[in-house]
Amino acid sequence: MSSKGRVLVAMSGGIDSSVAAVLLHEQGYEVVGMTMKTWDYSSSGGSKKETGCCSLDSINDARDIAVQLGFPHYIIDIREEFGDYVINHFTDEYIAGRTPNPCVLCNTHIKWDALLRRADKLGCDFIATGHYANIRQENGRYVISKGKDHNKDQSYALWGISQESLSRTIFPLGQLHKTVIRQMAMDRGFDALVKKAESYEICFIPDNDYRSFLKRRVPTLQAEVAGGEFVLEDGTVIGKHDGYPFYTIGQRKGLGVALGYPAFVTRIEKETNRVVLGNYEQLAKNGMNVGKLSMLKYENLHGLPTETVTKVRYNDPGTAATIEQVGDKMLVKFHAGVNAIAPGQAAVFYEGDDVIGGGWIETSFMLD
Repeated sequence: MSSKGRVLVAMSGGIDSSVAAVLLHEQGYEVVGMTMKTWDYSSSGGSKKETGCCSLDSINDARDIAVQLGFPHYIIDIREEFGDYVINHFTDEYIAGRTPNPCVLCNTHIKWDALLRRADKLGCDFIATGHYANIRQENGRYVISKGKDHNKDQSYALWGISQESLSRTIFPLGQLHKTVIRQMAMDRGFDALVKKAESYEICFIPDNDYRSFLKRRVPTLQAEVAGGEFVLEDGTVIGKHDGYPFYTIGQRKGLGVALGYPAFVTRIEKETNRVVLGNYEQLAKNGMNVGKLSMLKYENLHGLPTETVTKVRYNDPGTAATIEQVGDKMLVKFHAGVNAIAPGQAAVFYEGDDVIGGGWIETSFMLD
């Protein structure tokens, strides 16, 4: 038995999780590899070949690493719990007129819970992933902070993990840059990992066509929502559209409307099946309400307006904002307008590199 303890490593077959497992093995942990089968591509109906974290090739790649280094590797089938929660939520959110973020939801409600349950069964003290983020204990709480490689930082997707789960979590790559990780793989003879293409699409939509996915999931949807109206902010009707679930706030391409200037989706009105269009300036909002909070660095912020940098999407650099907790929601007052704030996406609040917490965007608006 290793003096450092036994750790269950989530291995997708990609370079990051593989190097994470290798590093922990070299550091003296007793490593157990685990690959999660979250989705069956044959049931997605998409046109693209099976790739990414759930493909047979990726499962075999993860197993090969384990075999070479001499630690056990397991495959767990979580398609049912993943589908029931993540995919149903994804579909329901679009039908509700919002823009979901399934990767954040999967991290916080499926992967960590699934890993910890299996870790307990296998006698593992810790779980580990290949995320670019850091974790530390401070003032009796576990705090997530940005990975050293800010270009690859994944802290935005981790705000919803519970304190209990974080107490058993290790992020081996948090202090490393991607270039170093690639070199580590090369130095250890894992050249195939370095050449492997990285996957950025939603795992259960390998062709990136969420509209077709929704139509397959809900065969009656297209007929139910077709023929809605495109309108301007003042209510002027300027055309027909395919149905509100097939548009997202900030969308510019594929609208099929000529206004003489670049038009963007500024609002989605489910009740009237209207999609509101406007110019670039009308995309900006400087306030929003965020619900279903998960607090990390502080237990709560009641009565404490706090200066933050707040991100409203994964690749958002963030905007300075004052946040104020009101009951179980967060009122966010941006110091400048923020474009394309989409209800259903995650908002994450930062203090320096530390994640204060996050939640789901409910509404956005212009403050006086």
